[in-house]
Formats: sequence, C-alpha cells, structure tokens
Amino acid sequence: MTTFGAPGNGPSRRDFLKATGAGGLAATAGCAAPSQNEQTAQTTRQEAMQSDDSLPTTSPPQIVNVDEQGGQVTMKTLPARHDVHPGESMGGPVELPRVWAFQADDLDPSVPGPILRTTKGEDMEVTLDNTEGKRAHTIHFHGVTKTWKNDGVPTTTGITVKPGEKHTYDIPANVAGTHLYHCHFQTQRHIDMGMYGILRVDPEGYEEADKEHFLTFKDWDSRLPRQMAGEDVNYNPRNRRPDVFTVNGKSAPRTLHPEKGSPIIVQEGDDVRLHLVNAGYMSHPMHIHNHRFQLTAKDGGTIPEAARYPEDVTNIAPAERHTIEFTADADPGAYLMHCHKVNHVMNGRSYPGGMLTGIVYESVMDTDIFAQLMDYAGYEG
Repeated sequence: MTTFGAPGNGPSRRDFLKATGAGGLAATAGCAAPSQNEQTAQTTRQEAMQSDDSLPTTSPPQIVNVDEQGGQVTMKTLPARHDVHPGESMGGPVELPRVWAFQADDLDPSVPGPILRTTKGEDMEVTLDNTEGKRAHTIHFHGVTKTWKNDGVPTTTGITVKPGEKHTYDIPANVAGTHLYHCHFQTQRHIDMGMYGILRVDPEGYEEADKEHFLTFKDWDSRLPRQMAGEDVNYNPRNRRPDVFTVNGKSAPRTLHPEKGSPIIVQEGDDVRLHLVNAGYMSHPMHIHNHRFQLTAKDGGTIPEAARYPEDVTNIAPAERHTIEFTADADPGAYLMHCHKVNHVMNGRSYPGGMLTGIVYESVMDTDIFAQLMDYAGYEG
C-alpha cells in the first residue's frame, strides 16, 4: 500500500484518490577541504564520464523497520541524479545532476537516506557495504551512545570504509528520540552531496499520533553537485553560497506532490506529530500557518510539560532535531509550513519555492485551488 505525504502514517493512495475525487483531479489539474589528489580527481572524472541515463534517479526516503529485520540493515552508497523540482512551474526545473545517495537493502537510493527505525533497548548492526563504491565513506550516528570504534569518525577511530570494503557498526538503541546520521569522511563535502538521514528510536510502548511524519531540511550549494558531475564550476566550502533549499530532498512546489513530496495530509481533529531534522549548515526557523504547536522533544530529550507553550515558529540549528505536536483544529484548508528566512522559500529568483510544504485537510482536496497546487507540483492523479 502506497502511503501519501511525508514518510510516516499518512493516508494511502486509495484514501487520497477518494478525497480528490479519484481521476477527476487529473482532468482538473491538467573534515578537510576537498581532496585534490590524483585518486580523487580520477574518480570524479570517471563518475562524470557516466552518462546521465546510466545513473539512477533518487526516490523519496522510506522507513526501514530495523527491528523487523532482526536488527540488521545494509547500507550502500551510489551516485545518482536528484530531481529537486523537475517541473517548469515556480522557477523550475531545479535539478542536482550528481548526488551520493544511501541505499538500504533492496530499496531505491534516496536523498535523504532511508529512515532507520528501531526501539529503545534493541541493538542494530548497520553494515556499510562499499564493495562497489569508488570513494571512502563512514556512517556516524548522533544521539545514541556507542563504543569508541563505532563512532564512525576516521580520524579518531582509525576506521575508514574504503572502496571494495564492508564494515559493520554495532549501534545500541539506548537513547529514545529522533536522531541524525551522516557520512563523516570529508564531512564538509559528503553531507553536501546527500549522505545524511534519520535514525528514529521509539521508546518502549510508543504510541504514534493520528498523523506522524518525518521531515528533513537541507540547504545546498548547487555548485558542488554540478562540479562532481563534471561541470566547469568553481566551488570552495569556505565560500559556500546555498541556492537550493529542500524539505525531504524536494523544493516547492514539488514538496506538495503527494507521492514525491512531503505534504502533511490531515483530517479535522487529528493529533499531529512531526519529527523535524536539520541536516544543513544554516539554521531554519520553521513556521506553520494557522496552527499553534508545542515543542515536545529535542535531540532525544523530552521537554517537560511545564516547559512547553504554544508557538508557531521553531528555529532548528544545524544537526538539531525537534519534535512538535498540534491538533488539526483550524478552519479546513491548505496551510503553508516553511522556513521564515524568506529567501530560503525561493527557487532561484522565483517566489514561492524552496523550503516550503503544507498542512492539507482532506476535506479541501476536491477544490479547484488544490487542483491548481497539484498542477504546480506535477501530480496528475
């Protein structure tokens, strides 16, 4: 069954089509600076020589229930194309011609990487399979406490997963909450090429909200992916100039696409819980229109009820994780969720775009204005 909206427990495809009047919508909508040594340069040239047609295109991130797999997951990395917003509406198309995507087991490669979900008290064996890779990598997990050799940092552990090698990290799920993982080899480049994702550790006896979703925010300097694709572009991480802003790897209006994007689709009265992760280099004050929420958890720590209060903006610093909760009790409609650094809500010089998604009530999904949004997003029903 296909789940619509951001990764989580949103409505199924059947529910979505029912809410939108089935086929009617389509008719209505129509750690050092990048290495310059010979080996790195040769690898870049080899990758650039691959035709775009030979590279896979990334898919949206999916949830991997590691508990159901006996506590084991295998992660590969591979070059891929990444369609941030492939349409021509709202300043599109926006494309990253080369990213380095994580791929879990037999799933499609994705940016962000797959959401690894487990339960507190369990142990995970995460195998980084680099046997077909061309670059060295590692995986570093935030939040949970592990042994020194499993920290995923080559300069302090001495462990680098080189091309042609595999390595298994033993990661105990000993801190409940929403966490970040990423490659920690030449971190300033590998995160910016797409090597990041979410680790979710549910507490024992965890009860999901009516609607619960994972959203990862990222700012990109598109010169780096273009340089890795062989374009004649100058890029220096010390002079980073972000020009692409994404939610779960997509920019608006693609973020509103119910399959490729990350809309939060709700029914009136739903309790909604959103796990927000900043995998970028800039802070992002995330604002939700017409709904007031409470910040209930941060970086794996629960916020005491006495310290919570209604708000409508939460500022998320790099690597921070915020969990917010609210009730879908507004006048039913379609409401924006976006970064309030407004130049982050643009595709080039086009506004709106970028780091923007929406809270959408199912009862308005058969309206003309929603059909127009789906047309912008490229969804044909």
